[in-house]
Amino acid sequence: MPYKVLKFQETPNPNAVKCVLDRSPGQSPRSFFNAASAAEDPLGKALFEIPGVTNVLINDGWITVNKEPQRAWPGVKDAIERTLDQAS
Repeated sequence: MPYKVLKFQETPNPNAVKCVLDRSPGQSPRSFFNAASAAEDPLGKALFEIPGVTNVLINDGWITVNKEPQRAWPGVKDAIERTLDQAS
């Protein structure tokens, strides 16, 4: 079942954004510091397929995504929303 981002929240880290979701992504919490560590987690793996994503924290009702400093947030946020909308 897809997830909907209700809102994006800024964090103290300019390269991280908190995505408040419409429901819990289950099996919370879990964090991944690279794509290899998320290989067995379908949602984590999908988020790492977004160009520039460097870290993912999945918690109850929200996800925090970190990006490379040179990546612009508008494109990354759009990709996050698309990825979560296609999640199962």
